[in-house]
Amino acid sequence: MSKSLKDNLSSRYFEAANKLNSKDSRRRIIAYVESYDDVFFWRSVLSRFENNRRYFEVMLPSREFKLERGKKAVLMNLLSKKVGENMIACVDADYDFLIQGRTLASKEIVSNPYIFHTYAYAIENLQCFGPSLHDVCVAVTLNDHVIFDMNEFLRQYSIAIFPLFVWSIWYYRTPDYKDFSITDFCRVIEIGNFVMENAGEILARVRHKVGQKIKQLQQKNPNAKESYLQLKQELKDLGVTPDTTYLYIQGHQLFDKVVVPMMKKVCDRLVREREREIQKQSMHSTQYRNEMSCYTKSIEDLTGVLKRNVGYMRSNPFLHIVSDLQKFLNRKEEQQEGKNCSALNGGQQAYSAGQHLG
Repeated sequence: MSKSLKDNLSSRYFEAANKLNSKDSRRRIIAYVESYDDVFFWRSVLSRFENNRRYFEVMLPSREFKLERGKKAVLMNLLSKKVGENMIACVDADYDFLIQGRTLASKEIVSNPYIFHTYAYAIENLQCFGPSLHDVCVAVTLNDHVIFDMNEFLRQYSIAIFPLFVWSIWYYRTPDYKDFSITDFCRVIEIGNFVMENAGEILARVRHKVGQKIKQLQQKNPNAKESYLQLKQELKDLGVTPDTTYLYIQGHQLFDKVVVPMMKKVCDRLVREREREIQKQSMHSTQYRNEMSCYTKSIEDLTGVLKRNVGYMRSNPFLHIVSDLQKFLNRKEEQQEGKNCSALNGGQQAYSAGQHLG
């Protein structure tokens, strides 16, 4: 039997640790996540389920126990076959949710009741939830003027890339996934340099590139029409709609190549607009300098604010996560109630037997 701590870290280990506490102590549930950026996100999810009976502790796999960070390491080195009522895994869904069990990692994610995932590709996608982006701009610039509809741009962008996204998942459900990799897909859907005034041209260019690539894939797979259409409907049933495809593409591609460049242009213009307003309203140079100094110190860093954006709590993927966690906790409470009832019935039977003998 292995005596190393890393081999004994399991749900049963933490269950035993909980039993060492008093009966009135709250039960601790360990939630292992992939990276530092995931800690805040999963804390925002799990905190709503804490009460006087339980609390969660969000943790990273420790290098002290030679456990590498990253989803595969979390699943295979630490959590596979060891998760349970007192230790859960919280990971990005990537494509694993959408390929529905075609790989070992995908099977674990879609079937293991103690592994929770984002439904969206990654937390970055949820941080970029379209309806919340204006609020992020306001937090960064302290200017509530709507000068560009970022949510509508993401919606139109999603509609443009959806048909090719279906092909991407189609390939990842086959052994030939390297013939059209995620990298290949991301290269096609790049928007290039973002300019607000040219948003329509940017979308038209993406549509053209997508259309050209689809023609190539159709020629390469002439018998795939039926399976493609079936997959298209299945993806819609799983929650992927043409309007929200951006939530399911590679997270860093969306965050770094689409949303941040777009938001920087919007925020820069909002800042300049506010600065012109301060200059116009200032009565003299001293007031102008004071107001500008105050405003400049109040401006936030876009990337930092976006990474702390919690507007995704209105999104469907987030609601699915909450639903899964609620089912997990309800199941635990039902099991505990069953044990309590069994113990009570056993006590009553023992008492009745004693009365009979008396």
